[in-house]
Order: sequence, then C-alpha cells, then structure tokens
Amino acid sequence: MVSPVTVVKSEGPKLVPFFKATCVYFVLWLPTSSPSWFSALIKCLPIFCLWVFLLAHGLHFVVTRGSAKRIFAGLIFSAVGDAFLIWQEQGYFVHGLLMFAIAHILYSAAFGMKPLDLKAGVVMGLISGFMYILLYSYLSSPFTYLVGVYTALIAFMGWRAVAGIQLCNDLWTWTKLSACIGAVLFIVSDLTIAVNKFCFPVPSSRAIIMVTYYAAQMLITLSAIESREDDDLRKLK
Repeated sequence: MVSPVTVVKSEGPKLVPFFKATCVYFVLWLPTSSPSWFSALIKCLPIFCLWVFLLAHGLHFVVTRGSAKRIFAGLIFSAVGDAFLIWQEQGYFVHGLLMFAIAHILYSAAFGMKPLDLKAGVVMGLISGFMYILLYSYLSSPFTYLVGVYTALIAFMGWRAVAGIQLCNDLWTWTKLSACIGAVLFIVSDLTIAVNKFCFPVPSSRAIIMVTYYAAQMLITLSAIESREDDDLRKLK
C-alpha cells in the first residue's frame, strides 16, 4: 500500500489549483441574493480544477479506467448542478437536484459493488431513512418524492463507499478511505442544504455546506487514483 507521505508528495502539487480556486471562492464570498454567471463560475471553479487534476494523470488514464471515467463524469454533472443552484430561487433547484442525483449514480458505479457488505448497507439505509423521516413533515409535493429518491441515491452512494474500506479485514487502502470520508462529507453537505431549505435556518449553513462539499469532491476525486497505483504496482512486479 502506498504511504500517505508518498501520496502527498505525488498528488499534492496537482491539487494546488483546486486549493487556490477554493480560497478564491471563500475570499470573494459572493452574495447568493444576486446570482450571476460570474458567481456561477467562481463556485464551479474548484470543480473545474478537479477535472484538470484527473486529466493531469493523462487522458488515457481518464478514458480507459472505469472509476476515473465515472468520477470525471460525476464532476461534470456536479459543476452543472452547482450552476443551477446559483439560480435556485429562480426555480432551478430541481434541475440542480437532478444533476447531483446523476453524479451520485456515477460515483456509486465508480465505487463498484464489491465487496457487497450488506451490514454497511443496512446501517446506511437506517440512517438515511431516519433523515428522510425528519424531513418528511416539512416537504410538500413534488419534493416529498424527489427528496425521497435523492436520499436513497446518496445513501446508496455512501454505502458503496463505506463498503470498500474493509477496516476489520485490514484490506483498506488510502483511496478507499478517501472515498468513504468524501461520501460521508457529501451526505453532511446535502443534509445541511435540505434542513436549511425545508426545515429551519441552520447557523453558518453556507459555510458548512461549501466546506464539506468541496472536501467531499476532492476526496472522491482522489479515490480515482487507485487504479493508476494498481498499474504502477503491476509494472514493478
């Protein structure tokens, strides 16, 4: 297994544009009350940098590796979803929800179905069910159904990410752990959005949402590097 220090040395420099773009977003902190194409660009810029991060490993790597290709596609839909959510008060919230739903399907496919780990699936199902019950009384049609489907999709994505770490069997890798933490942070981000939008105002909601969201996307993107490591290890044998 590749050490974390090696990972930081090899992947850290490629993530510098992402960190800079994230800092730009928080420094400018453009008001959500006046959406514009400029604010959409600033919000999406860190995700664009994650596209560049994956492409920095080679176009062949992104095109031919299933997990990398699906995560790259998920980042594209995420960026479109981010842009729609800039104009959510103008009626584009559902459009953003749909884009992120597709992104979660792609991330789930990238994480795969092995190992299955039904126990993790049951736990994730119970947690997501509890969250939906809390939201249900605040929802009205069509969000009653849309939020229910979205909750199921992100819970499934979380299950597939958690199932991959196998801590008890000591079969985990840093990329599997990265995917797991990223998925959990994504759930925290989306839950904060849902509670703040449908239930009651969450203090510092925007900061919580964006910090966990950007961290989640970065960690999920990092999980795609595992297939490249596998190739490198095979070459050394």
